[in-house]
Amino acid sequence: MTQVEVIRTLFGVDHVADHRLVIFEFRMPRIVIGALVGCALGIVGSVLQGVTKNQLADPGILGIQSAVGLAVVCYMFFIQGNVVGMSGLSMAGMTVWGWIGGVLAAFFLFLFSRKRGELDPKRLILVGIALNSGFGALTLFVSLKMNPRDFEMATVWLSGSIYSASWEQVVSMIPWFLLVVPVLFWKASTLNLMQLDEVSIVGLGLKANRHRLLILLGAVGLISSSVIVSGSISFVGLIAPHIARRLVGIHHQYILPISGIVGMLLVVMSDWIGRTIFAPAELAVGIVISIIGVPYFIYLLMRSSRSVQSLR
Repeated sequence: MTQVEVIRTLFGVDHVADHRLVIFEFRMPRIVIGALVGCALGIVGSVLQGVTKNQLADPGILGIQSAVGLAVVCYMFFIQGNVVGMSGLSMAGMTVWGWIGGVLAAFFLFLFSRKRGELDPKRLILVGIALNSGFGALTLFVSLKMNPRDFEMATVWLSGSIYSASWEQVVSMIPWFLLVVPVLFWKASTLNLMQLDEVSIVGLGLKANRHRLLILLGAVGLISSSVIVSGSISFVGLIAPHIARRLVGIHHQYILPISGIVGMLLVVMSDWIGRTIFAPAELAVGIVISIIGVPYFIYLLMRSSRSVQSLR
């Protein structure tokens, strides 16, 4: 299809059935899902970094995505028994299971990361890596018990892919956006206060633990809805907030929406790269982003280490 044919089809001038099928049933759902998933990952990454006061926090690094993936794979194996042909009801069930898995991961994360009643950023990363490895191993164990067809589909899904995007998946994500994103934006000023030390937070009369719980539950719901349709796409929640802070500063009123936009662009562009640069083969969007994210994560670790040494 030429660019002119694409434009004519989008605006309803061209009524060729094949063109409409390719654009509205294959291309458009994939772009919309990529935008929604990227936006969700960017916003959740900013929220987790704000709640934990750790700029290396990320849904993937902290093990939340792995926990959601494990819960969904267990749903596929024990309840649904078939990955192909997911209906709206089965997707709703997967979302609920994914949310429960994410909540359990967040609970263990905060439980084991506390030191003298306060959240220890260094311990948080170590606990997150341990949880990520543990949930990943359990996911692999359950996947190996599947029949070959479901195992293949689950493996592709876990690598982070939106090749099978559909309008049903778009509809499954919309309610979470409408419910959770306004709440997270509303709590942006609270996230700003959470960057203070615990003594200052108590002095201001802020019930930090209650706010952390509410914000975390919303973030887990949003990340669960995205993992359901795209699998585990790592590093978007790590990279997007850092880019947003460089663009608009440290206030979460601005960081949250800009992180969502940056995450959206990262996923959509990475999907385009994986689909076109490596043609006729197709590389999953999660793999493309990991190729970008691993060097960036190492750079952040080195910069964080230099900052600690300079303070000493």
